[in-house]
Amino acid sequence: MGCVASPAQGSTSRAPVAAAAAPRAPHASESATPEGELRVGGCAIDLRYDDGEPPVDPRLIESWVAASAETVAAYTGDRFPVPTLRVTVIAGGRRGVGFGLHQDGRRIKIWVGTHATSETFAEDWVLIHEMFHAAFPDLAREHKWMQEGLSTYLEPVARAQQGALTPEVVWSKWVRMMDHGRPRLGDRGLDRTHTWGRTYWGGALFWLMADLEIRKRTGNRKSLQDAVVGILEAGGNGRADWTTARVVAEGDEATNTRALADLYAAMAEAPGDVDLETLWDELGVVVAADGSVGFDDTAPLADIRRSMTAPRES
Repeated sequence: MGCVASPAQGSTSRAPVAAAAAPRAPHASESATPEGELRVGGCAIDLRYDDGEPPVDPRLIESWVAASAETVAAYTGDRFPVPTLRVTVIAGGRRGVGFGLHQDGRRIKIWVGTHATSETFAEDWVLIHEMFHAAFPDLAREHKWMQEGLSTYLEPVARAQQGALTPEVVWSKWVRMMDHGRPRLGDRGLDRTHTWGRTYWGGALFWLMADLEIRKRTGNRKSLQDAVVGILEAGGNGRADWTTARVVAEGDEATNTRALADLYAAMAEAPGDVDLETLWDELGVVVAADGSVGFDDTAPLADIRRSMTAPRES
């Protein structure tokens, strides 16, 4: 799928371009019942097919949906962010997973090619992106960058923590894509500039900086994950309507910092820029001429960089 435009007003969202996924097979206790229900992380997932028939072997689809939900649940405190979710798979095209639509923390529609294979689902990123929308409250339209940016940022992080992506893949994607999120001439801040780049990658850049700032201010003892879990514990999942002020307040309370408040003032209410070349140097991300990345573990923020994509302990 190519890059998509910003979503229409409302709680439906589309996922942007990102890296490939490698979902794991679900645990035996998470297998589908004959009625099409999957249970993952305390969530009952109602798996349906648009015309009543799956586009490919339903066992592949069930494993993919369960593994995607498991990845999200692992990030959000070992519990899926909503108690129930309907996932409707729609046949579309021949190969690959197409775009996805999320609504209200209750429903996801996702298009799957009729020639999709196990490799197709092993390479998918879209469903995890859409499921992460269930882990964050719905905001007014001018703040959609915060929702889309969070899903864009968390999708590769959560997969890396599950061991499904290498740090090299994650950081090379960010080196390649984060520049799309920087302010251009005439930018008035994320709340007032609603281009595709600023909505998806400007939002992702905001959350990358939030993760880094929380880690720096807490000696790497806390991270964006603590803020996300804190927001969820306060009731801020995809079924809730919140203001950005409440998101910032709850996230900062969970980390005992002012990282979100300071970044919001700098990047949402004003066109705060990020010197990415300096940032990569501080993190020890070394970019080769061909765009591939390596790492310098003597860099000042190398420990933080490593911890961001380190596989989660069992």
